[in-house]
Amino acid sequence: MGTSRSPSPFSIPNVRRFIAFRAFFNARFYYPVFTILFLDFGLTLSQFALLNVVWAATIVLVEVPSGALADIWGRRNLLVFSGALMILEMAVLCLAPRGYPHLLFGAFLLNRVLSGTAEAAASGADEALAYDTLKHEGDVQDWGRVLDVQMRVQSTAFIVVMSLGAAVYDPELMQWLVHWLGFKILITQETTLRFPAYLTLLSAVLTLLSALGMREVYPDESQTGTPPQGCGESIAKAFRLTLDAGRWILKTPFALIIILAGLLFDHVIRMLITMNSQYYRLIHLPEASFGLIGSALAGLGLFVPRLALQLAQKRSPVFNLGLLAGVTLLGLIGMSRFLPFYGLLPIVALMAVMYCINFLVSHYLNKITDSQQRATVLSFKGLSYNLAYGLIGLLYSLLLLALGLEAQKEGAPGSADSLKDVVFVKSIAWFPGYFTLILACLLLYARWRLKGTGRQGVAGIEQG
Repeated sequence: MGTSRSPSPFSIPNVRRFIAFRAFFNARFYYPVFTILFLDFGLTLSQFALLNVVWAATIVLVEVPSGALADIWGRRNLLVFSGALMILEMAVLCLAPRGYPHLLFGAFLLNRVLSGTAEAAASGADEALAYDTLKHEGDVQDWGRVLDVQMRVQSTAFIVVMSLGAAVYDPELMQWLVHWLGFKILITQETTLRFPAYLTLLSAVLTLLSALGMREVYPDESQTGTPPQGCGESIAKAFRLTLDAGRWILKTPFALIIILAGLLFDHVIRMLITMNSQYYRLIHLPEASFGLIGSALAGLGLFVPRLALQLAQKRSPVFNLGLLAGVTLLGLIGMSRFLPFYGLLPIVALMAVMYCINFLVSHYLNKITDSQQRATVLSFKGLSYNLAYGLIGLLYSLLLLALGLEAQKEGAPGSADSLKDVVFVKSIAWFPGYFTLILACLLLYARWRLKGTGRQGVAGIEQG
């Protein structure tokens, strides 16, 4: 593909809208107060845990079929569908009734199902559309630059989201603001409870507008862009495409190993990031700083993708895996020490690894995947990530239960909150060993699958 038609990848409308779509779709203003928001609405901790399982299960069930349908019906259509679902999910949250426990849980359950479906519909389709647009209208060698800018724009948006989302949820800060503006309005937690949801609803509208502005691209001229006639035929073709993509992944060692490596880092680090507010409290960080910390961590996305681009271009996949595994293990060990204040450094390291691994997996996987099944393969990646996240969530719940029973038998002193803190500290100590065990299994499997292939597969990745 020549570059004369498009001297810059960012002159291509689909590429620009892909960057905007990612930024707006992930601009969830409730993230810095995620757990607290659900509990303040009136849900219990057990209900919160169950809703997270439902969210992950929905993604697992919808992920691959959505990718196949994206390859059949069009990636743009799936992105428009995803944007519409995001609006619905946030509307449910904005209107969720309080004071009626069963109705409240039902509303949040619907919110999690809609959210998981939207996540699955967007996963793979946005990236596949942007990559194939670049392949058709520009130069695929610019994909690294696109990812770099996309991650930095998303990180900039996330900085705003984390700071503003935490700020509007704080009734004392909002009370000071309205007084400063000269209004005599009483602001309580009841007032600010839905503010993050309102802001995210605005993000959802912008997400849908970004998707509507995209246009479908078919790099393969044999594709007509016309979906098969009839819903039954479409579904049958979706399953055939899904099975074909699954067989291709299983028969392509490097593709499978890339997905498994990304899965390893993602599910361990994401599990810990989900619980970061509890960790911050135990390393003596003030709660008022949580939003600022989230913004600072999002700031890593401004320069870590540039480092990941250098690693992708100048270092081998084996070197990159070893480097990121070493940093991750150090971060997990550092977290298990619960060092006051300095315990934030391991979180910084783990977040940097997440940015790097997301970049590298996309870089390698897109290079070796055919356009006709790109969205499906990327959906398989998302499926595996969320399946692993759901499984580690269940394992972690069982671990907490076992540690809690053990602590009770030992007669751990203090209040119920103190007992929870003791159990949490003990549970984090299991993560370095768990990560090392799964990493060892991955390396043994990779050695077995790649035995006798030499550097042929690696060269294919490195040269595109």
